[in-house]
Amino acid sequence: PAHGGGRAGLEACVAIEALHEVSAIDKLLSAFIGPLQGDNISTQPGRWGSLHRVHCSLNINTETGRLSARRPNLQNQPALEKDRYHVRKAFSADTAAGHTLVVADYGQLELRILAHMAACSSMMTAFELGGDFHSRTAYAMYDYIRADVEAGTCLIEKEKGKEDLPQLKDKYASERRKAKILNFSIAYGKTAHGLAKDFGTSLEEAKDTVAKWYADRKEVQAWQEETRERARKEAGEPFVSTILGRRRPLPDMRSDEWSKKGHAERAAINTPIQGSAADVASSAMVAIDKCPRLKALGFRLIMQVHDEVILEGPKAHADEAKQLVVAHMANPWEWWMRKAQEEGRAPPPVKGRPLRVELAVDCKSADTWYEAK
Repeated sequence: PAHGGGRAGLEACVAIEALHEVSAIDKLLSAFIGPLQGDNISTQPGRWGSLHRVHCSLNINTETGRLSARRPNLQNQPALEKDRYHVRKAFSADTAAGHTLVVADYGQLELRILAHMAACSSMMTAFELGGDFHSRTAYAMYDYIRADVEAGTCLIEKEKGKEDLPQLKDKYASERRKAKILNFSIAYGKTAHGLAKDFGTSLEEAKDTVAKWYADRKEVQAWQEETRERARKEAGEPFVSTILGRRRPLPDMRSDEWSKKGHAERAAINTPIQGSAADVASSAMVAIDKCPRLKALGFRLIMQVHDEVILEGPKAHADEAKQLVVAHMANPWEWWMRKAQEEGRAPPPVKGRPLRVELAVDCKSADTWYEAK
């Protein structure tokens, strides 16, 4: 017990908790709230309506092609559960002009890209069934969770008529959190050594966890091995490509230094996934920006945050705008294919989904960014 227990121990615990709170508050103020208050990164009311507008710089020169932001980094906002000051409420539509925000984001985009690239049947089936992919991973990883679900005393996801039963994400939150880390770690090319550090377990336990994951997703393991091997055997400098053919050179794939080679091999797996997700998100941005109907409705794209886009326009047309945004994000290349076909440069555009899995999109409208999350 702290300080021998008793009153002194209790006071020590209170003091430690207070220090933790001060640290969390200081992080919110310095990293999120302070950077939004400088006049050098904003425009005064008048130019863009009645609101004070904050403008960041977007950088496209990243290793994977994902946009990054700075001055201020609007893509870096506090997690909702840690946002005691509701920072996203500061981002508001021009409600005085009758405007609202339309906020749309992809659901588990990178994992869907992985399922497409590896043609993984179990992942594609899981996405077809819908629901919580991370909960389904936890269900497959832990025998006691599977037994609980099969006994009818726990649900993988919410089911109509069974609202009284606990869901896996609530009953086994810790296991689901590990499943989520595992899903993304494998998608990013992390090894059992890295997972052992993340989970605080032995290397053998981490290896066993990874083996269980791959047991139901053998196509993913095969695709990762083939991708690394293909990069090594490329004539000239090793490289990997995204879904749209953007290349990332990886000269260290042939390095004699273990650390450099290991980093390059992880990048060989990570780049086709993250880079392809960037291809999809960027293509969706172009499709939204080129949409004549959205322009006619008065909506314009004002921000992109990785897999999420934010538009602003008249509240009266929000429902139609949401339908258009979802359609463009679900098939971000259809508009280009239609244009090319009209010009005689391509066959008719592909209807429906462009990948082996559906590109799921969640879209909401609200007056503030916080309310739309």
